[in-house]
Amino acid sequence: MPLSLQNKKVIISAGASGIGWATTKVCISRGAKVFLCDINEKLINKINKNKKYKNKIFAYECDASNESDVIDFFSKILKKTKKIDALINNIGIAGPTGTLEKLNSGEWERTLKVNVVSHFYFLKQAIPIIKKNKAGSIINLSSGAGIMGFPLRSPYAASKWAIVGLTKTLAMELGKFKIRVNAICPGTIKGDRMKRVVRDKAKFLKISQNMVEKEFISMASMNSWVYEDDIGKMCAFLISSDSEKISGQIIGVDGNTTRLD
Repeated sequence: MPLSLQNKKVIISAGASGIGWATTKVCISRGAKVFLCDINEKLINKINKNKKYKNKIFAYECDASNESDVIDFFSKILKKTKKIDALINNIGIAGPTGTLEKLNSGEWERTLKVNVVSHFYFLKQAIPIIKKNKAGSIINLSSGAGIMGFPLRSPYAASKWAIVGLTKTLAMELGKFKIRVNAICPGTIKGDRMKRVVRDKAKFLKISQNMVEKEFISMASMNSWVYEDDIGKMCAFLISSDSEKISGQIIGVDGNTTRLD
């Protein structure tokens, strides 16, 4: 039987598609209420119009890299509830592909802004609320690139290493409040973001996308894709009471990735 998240209230950034949406669906299927945000207005409207999500998902438009937007998002949440059990910092972009010296400075800075600074914005707002519970769970999305490095993707790798350091530090700071902080490192995810990564790498190396795709899959010992709801299930576990002594951990959900070259 799946772990229960009955009556848990969860915030998910970039929650209207990809890993965020898969995680949202896993959480509500186990009894949680989800407050999600996303920059995609069309997806937000679609979710809010779907009657089957009424009183289960509360979706808001928000640019996670804009602090004012994040503050406004939390003010809307607090009109619905005063209690938050978990924050899932899911927001992230792939960033540019290429050797460092040829990368555009603006694209580099944008990658760090979205992948690291936005996490700070969400944490700054969420931590005081979760502290009031005297318990809770924070999950940051890192990557295999955040523990191994990733050729041709230096800004992405740098941002994901930063998330590991942030996670370890917050686990130390928040342990006395019984707030657990962990990071998940997804492997090669079957989804739209990976399609774009494959396309860009194939273009840079001047080889077929099929070759790049096969190479990515071969980087894991299990020689298979990781699916978006695999990450959702790990998030659900880290929110549940079954993980109440797990904190400060960097957890791979990646089929045992052994290289990213």
